[in-house]
Formats: sequence, C-alpha cells, structure tokens
Amino acid sequence: MKIQVLGPLSAEVNGGSIVPTAGKPRQILSLFALYPGQVLPVPTLMEELWGTAPPQSALTTLQTYILQLRRHLGTALGPDAPGTAKEVLATRHGGYLMQIPAESVDVHQYERLAGEGRAAFEDGDDVTAADRFRRALALWREPALVDVRVGPILEIEVLRLEESRLGTVERRIDADLRLGRHSELIAELTELTARYPQHEGLHSQAMVALYRSGRQASALEIYRKLRIRMIEGLGVEPSPQVQRLHQAMLAVDPQLDVVAGPRRSSTFDLYAA
Repeated sequence: MKIQVLGPLSAEVNGGSIVPTAGKPRQILSLFALYPGQVLPVPTLMEELWGTAPPQSALTTLQTYILQLRRHLGTALGPDAPGTAKEVLATRHGGYLMQIPAESVDVHQYERLAGEGRAAFEDGDDVTAADRFRRALALWREPALVDVRVGPILEIEVLRLEESRLGTVERRIDADLRLGRHSELIAELTELTARYPQHEGLHSQAMVALYRSGRQASALEIYRKLRIRMIEGLGVEPSPQVQRLHQAMLAVDPQLDVVAGPRRSSTFDLYAA
C-alpha cells in the first residue's frame, strides 16, 4: 500500500486506487493514513465528520463508511491476497485501525527525513542536513490534503504539517547558508518573503543571503520594508534579534561572514540575546 497526503489524497494497493469519491469517507481514510497502526476511537472519527453535533444516525453512518472503505480495499487486494480487507482495516474495542507500515505513508517518510536533517544540523553536518531536508520537502506536491474537506481533527493536523514544512524549509536554508550557498538562495528567499511578508526568520535569511552576496543595500532594504509592514500591520517593531542583525550589517560585523557564523545556530538566532 502507498498513501500520499502531502498534496492531493492518494492511496493505492497493488496499483489500484482505494480513494473514495464521497467527502466523508475521504476524511476517514486521511485520518487512518496519519495514524497508521493506531486505534482511532469512534468518538474521534465522529468528531472529525460531524463536529460536536453528530446526527442520531452517526454511528450507523460511520459503520457504512468503514464498510465502503473495506470494499475498496478488498477490490484492490484481490482474491489471492494473504490478508483480507477486514484485517487491514480492523475493528477494535471502541474504534478502528488501519494496519499498515508507517513508511507506506508519505507524511511519515517526510517526518523521518526531517528528523534526520535536524539531527545532522545540530551535529554541524550541514551537507547531510541540507540533503535530508531536501528529500523531505520533495515529498510535498501541494498543501497537505488539498482536495479533502477537513473537519476539526484534520484541520489541526493540516496546520501542524504546514508549520512543520515551513520550519523544514527554514532549516534547509540555514544549512545552505552555512555551506556558503547564499547567492543560490536569493531567488527562493525573494519568493518566500513575498509569500510570508511578516515572517522574521525568512527575512533574516534573505538579509544574510543578500549581504554575503555583496548586496548590502538590498539587505538593508529588506529590513526597512519588514519594519514598515510590522509597524503598520501589527503595531510592533521587529524583534531584537532582527534589529541586532540590521545593526550588525550597518557595522559590517565580521560575524556575518559565512566562515565565522556559529555552526549550530539558525540564521534567525545569529544575534539572539
């Protein structure tokens, strides 16, 4: 079985799709993919489908959706499969679970690779860190579950994954900056700062990439625009870290050089108190 949730929902068994067309069964399949091998209690499934006000027929309807998923599984598995659909999508006391390896779901591959990247980053192995982060991010095709109507449980998971994705992008850029790839990052950071106009970490990275590429004026302009947006939009100044980074650029601080930067810190924390 192969399931993808980092983009449109996709689930294949022996090359055949088991993704239902109806909205609520798609939600259930998405939850099972996010929690492989774990029992999902009936109340959790019902909350995802109907929120805090399930209909009286909710339990019967949920059972119908489980049967539909098993029917899709059974068709894809075929008559000669060693396991049955009821064994793969199993009933347990108070809930259901999908008995599949975590690595068969792209989100769990992503989290493993991102974890390896973070460990390498902390060890100062920037080449390995950048490689693992890139491989993790390559698993994303679009926003998570972009074609699934999400309820309260999946909504939290989607938000968590998007935050994780952005954090992984930041750490990958940090590793690339520590490897001296500043000029290569400018185009990407220009796009990211436009997409996240008040994100201080990405703006700090853009400032450093431009500064190290000999474009001090452009780096200072990034700070000026960020400061205006934050004051006008939020009524606050940029954080002390970003202000100190700005001052360091004005003073041509040698700590900004790629060879002098600390090996285990992020660009955003370069001038943390």
